[in-house]
Amino acid sequence: MMKTFIFLLLFLMSCSKFESQNSDKYAYLPTSRISELKNFIKGKNYNQDLAVFINFKIPSGKYRYFVYDLKNDKILQKAIVAHGEGSVVKNSSSLQFSNVDGSHQSSLGKYEIRESYNGKFGKAYRLNGLDKTNSNARVRAIVLHSYYCIPDKESAAPACLSFGCPMLSKNAFNETSKFIDRSEKTIILYTFY
Repeated sequence: MMKTFIFLLLFLMSCSKFESQNSDKYAYLPTSRISELKNFIKGKNYNQDLAVFINFKIPSGKYRYFVYDLKNDKILQKAIVAHGEGSVVKNSSSLQFSNVDGSHQSSLGKYEIRESYNGKFGKAYRLNGLDKTNSNARVRAIVLHSYYCIPDKESAAPACLSFGCPMLSKNAFNETSKFIDRSEKTIILYTFY
């Protein structure tokens, strides 16, 4: 009887652990944001299977950049990503956002990940802002690129800051590039807070 009880207790503990790990798959990405993006791209000439999300609510030293499989509802890549130095609110863990050129702040909203080019950071992808909150992305030269000071692994320390661009580590950028370059259709990047 005691063995059965212990077995049952261990089984229930492993099930609850499994459930929390499974529900954890959305801890980084609220299902409401995923659904919102799926509805936005539906019937449009965008990649229907893949999207990139940045959840700026997560601290910058943690994984908050996600390449997401929309078809199978799973995260394909997670990485550290920088936000703009102007987004930092002094003596606060909150962030502020802007679409104004020269603000050095990150902007929220949906972007098209467009053509790549080689610039001062090496390969980078131009971003077209699709919302009022990020419509100046081209004017502001907000691009997806890598930078040496972004780590590959999570830590309690904050990531270095950008001038408003989403910056990845070289390894994370190279991994993302494979997804973008293989895609025949434009992939959407969605930043939210």
